[in-house]
Amino acid sequence: MIEELLPDPVVAVESYGAPDDDPDTALYPEERLLVARAVAKRRGEFTSVRVCARRAMEKLGTPPAPVPTGERGAPIWPDGLLGSMTHCDGYRGAALARSGDLASLGIDAETHEPLPDGVFDAVSVAAERDRHRALAAARPGVHWDRLLFSAKESVYKAWFPLARAWLDFSEADIELVPTHDDRGTFHARLLVPGPLVGGTRLTGFDGRWLTADGLVLTAVTVPAP
Repeated sequence: MIEELLPDPVVAVESYGAPDDDPDTALYPEERLLVARAVAKRRGEFTSVRVCARRAMEKLGTPPAPVPTGERGAPIWPDGLLGSMTHCDGYRGAALARSGDLASLGIDAETHEPLPDGVFDAVSVAAERDRHRALAAARPGVHWDRLLFSAKESVYKAWFPLARAWLDFSEADIELVPTHDDRGTFHARLLVPGPLVGGTRLTGFDGRWLTADGLVLTAVTVPAP
């Protein structure tokens, strides 16, 4: 499903259901160390999403390679690649592109259900809350609070490799635009100075979203300069 939200240079691989936990065969030694003390659920998600990433590498025609984590848990991709990974209950996905085809990308998956009490106010700005009320009244079949949260996660994943700095939930104002009952676009206006891409400072990010099979999926891509 995530491929529907991504441009042609990007390849994606998804898996569904309960994650496999087979670190002895599916993980490289440097990856195995990262989850050596993790609980089984975390280990299974970590393993399964990296299996997706390696299958995406094969689709790009590059040999499978480890994907360790770096600063703030961001994945470290093999030279010449950039990408993003996500997982939630029942879903794992990885999206990759060659470094020259995009500047950055971010994907996120969430279960399509309301956010826990108090979370929406914590992750949104006033303008987003105003738009949320209108969207919820017009299209009550979408959990717009969860969708906004997912969009912010995708924005952060696209932002971090470019800025190498934290982006708070309050530092981007996202407008969600439905184009159909189950999908649409969004624009994230940065409320702080953006990173430089090809000598131009970014002022925002553009993305796409969809809801299907009990999931919310969002994706952001930043064109190469």
